[in-house]
Amino acid sequence: MLKEYVQKDIHIINVIDPMVALINNNFPEKKIGLIGTKRTVESGVYAQKIKELHKDITLQSLPTPLLVPMIEEGFFNNQISHEIIAKYLSDDALQNIEALILACTHYPLIKKEISAFYSNKLAILDSSEVVAQTLKNYLQQNNLLNNEVNVTRQFFVSDYTKSFEASTRIFFQEMVNLEEHPLWN
Repeated sequence: MLKEYVQKDIHIINVIDPMVALINNNFPEKKIGLIGTKRTVESGVYAQKIKELHKDITLQSLPTPLLVPMIEEGFFNNQISHEIIAKYLSDDALQNIEALILACTHYPLIKKEISAFYSNKLAILDSSEVVAQTLKNYLQQNNLLNNEVNVTRQFFVSDYTKSFEASTRIFFQEMVNLEEHPLWN
């Protein structure tokens, strides 16, 4: 839908392909875990794209539906979040994995808690970092990277909530204003 909206005027980087490329380059023949929303897991998009690599990678996916509302309501880095995270990560589907994909844009806010659950010994693959690096590489390759220190940031969301804006401020460690975009309404 977004590609049709912007047509060919804008280069679009999705969240999935950069992560699949990272898995391809760094985790052949490994057992990888994935946590995400029910919709993400049930779509099977990560599983299909990883299967197409033909690298004998086993993907163990687990829907974690409580994590997004928990984060949006500001419940992270506390006893509630520790217990919910531990409950999910203790699931049989995630046993003996060699890396864990955070397949939701909210999950970087609990990345430290997830890493702590694994005693900081498991590779936690953060989609936001992977996509940011992919974007930076694209901008550099096309001579578009802005090295200015003072920049204006705009944040567009499909469903504005005050609690999500507060979480976003924590993530960016600065004042952030979110704006609903009519494209997604």
